[in-house]
Amino acid sequence: MTTTFRDAAAARAQGVRQRADRPSQRRSAEPVGSRATARAALSRVELRAAGDGDGLEFTGHASVTEHAYEMWDWYGPYTEVVSAGAFDQTLSRADLDVPLVLGHDQLRRMARTTTGTLDLTVDEDGLAVAARLDPTDADVAYIVPKLRSGLVDEMSFAFRIELGTWSPDYTEYRIDRVDIHRGDVAIVGYGANPATDAGLRQTKPASSRARAFLELAIAR
Repeated sequence: MTTTFRDAAAARAQGVRQRADRPSQRRSAEPVGSRATARAALSRVELRAAGDGDGLEFTGHASVTEHAYEMWDWYGPYTEVVSAGAFDQTLSRADLDVPLVLGHDQLRRMARTTTGTLDLTVDEDGLAVAARLDPTDADVAYIVPKLRSGLVDEMSFAFRIELGTWSPDYTEYRIDRVDIHRGDVAIVGYGANPATDAGLRQTKPASSRARAFLELAIAR
C-alpha cells in the first residue's frame, strides 16, 4: 500500500535525528531501486547550427529552482525544492568536470565542461545548460530527431547533496547546496518536475543552398 504524505511525515519526524539530515535512500519514485536524481522539463530548449556551420548548439535547463517536485525516501513521499543559490559554490570550481549525457549513461557523453564544449550557469529559472555538439557523434545523431519531434523534452542532473533542511513538519526537504562535480546533466525521457515549456529549433548554415528553418514549440 502506498504511504501517504502525512504517514510518511509522521514516521520521518520520529526517525530523523535532526532537520539537517539528508533524506535516507533518496529516490525519484516509490520503488526502492529508482534513481536518486532531480529532474525537470527542458526549458526553452534550442538546437541550432553553430556559427561556423560545423556543429550544433544545444541550450536548456537541467534543474528548475524554487519549484517543488515529489521525491521518496525510506519513509515514503515528500516534496523537494532546490534553492536558487544551490549551484553557486559548485559552479565556481576551476576544475569543474561535468558531462552532458543521455539518460545518465556516463559512456554516452556529448559535451563536457573540461573540453570547453559545455557551459553551466545559473539564471532566473535554474541550472542553464549550453553545449556545442558534434553532429557526427552517434549519440547526437540519435537524440536530435527525438528532440525535434518532442518525443524527448526533459532533463535531469546527477549530484551530491551538501546542505539541506527538512521543514518543521518533515513534508518538504529544501536542498540549499549541491556538488555537481563529476556528476552529470542528462537528457532523459521522463522527469519529476514538468514545470516548464520546451521549444526546439534547428537551422542549416546558409551557403549556395537556401537557408532552412524549423521551429517546434511544446506547451506543457
